[in-house]
Amino acid sequence: MRWTFGLGGLAAILGVASAASQANAVTVYNDPETGFTFAQYQATYSLSGKYITVRIAVPSDAQTGSPYDSVVQIVAPSEVGWVGLAWGGSMTYNPLGVSWANGGSAVVSSRYATSHTLPQTYTGATYEVFKTGTRSNGTHWQFTAKCAGCTSYSGASGSQRYLNPKGGNRLAFAYAQQKPSNPSSASSSFGVHDVFGYWTHDFSLAQNANFGQLVTKNGGHPSVVEKLRKTRIAAADVQGEVVEE
Repeated sequence: MRWTFGLGGLAAILGVASAASQANAVTVYNDPETGFTFAQYQATYSLSGKYITVRIAVPSDAQTGSPYDSVVQIVAPSEVGWVGLAWGGSMTYNPLGVSWANGGSAVVSSRYATSHTLPQTYTGATYEVFKTGTRSNGTHWQFTAKCAGCTSYSGASGSQRYLNPKGGNRLAFAYAQQKPSNPSSASSSFGVHDVFGYWTHDFSLAQNANFGQLVTKNGGHPSVVEKLRKTRIAAADVQGEVVEE
């Protein structure tokens, strides 16, 4: 499946993509439903100013250059068929989260692409969707999920890359009006995007000191990566105490 555009559609897409790539402010959003503190960005997908909200939350003790779990929340108008989030800021060689409405809930699919074709399912990043903060109604749909494997990945060169938990990271989104062919399945195929955009997401605004507790409170579970990360932090703390003595 080759993803291509007609010239008229391409011109419209480039116009919206240019607007979507402007420096809209990344702000703090304290979610009263889940309890997470998110760094929030409103990604414009239409010339009339309609937008998709992208929110990211991270553990405040996450270390630069190491993997860590994150929580992502997407809120989209009901007219949106699907939303793609590129954790490395491009369509290829980074984890992709593709989401859409399904009945009264939402589905998120982990994908990866090495070319500009339909992204394939990806086991390197896994999403655990929370019942809290996930819904679909007559005006909007949204999901809230913990992702293990979204903040670290192998790039095109094969080298390992890590998102900075304390600073800015280039992310990208894609939007399509047409819904996936089988909305109930996370492995469903879907058509080409209508609009794309990118921005720098400030993770320093997404800090959560009680990240693990909030994951559990919302029905989630710590990943193996998160357990190992906590073990390393605890070991470092013990080593520091021994040195001080």
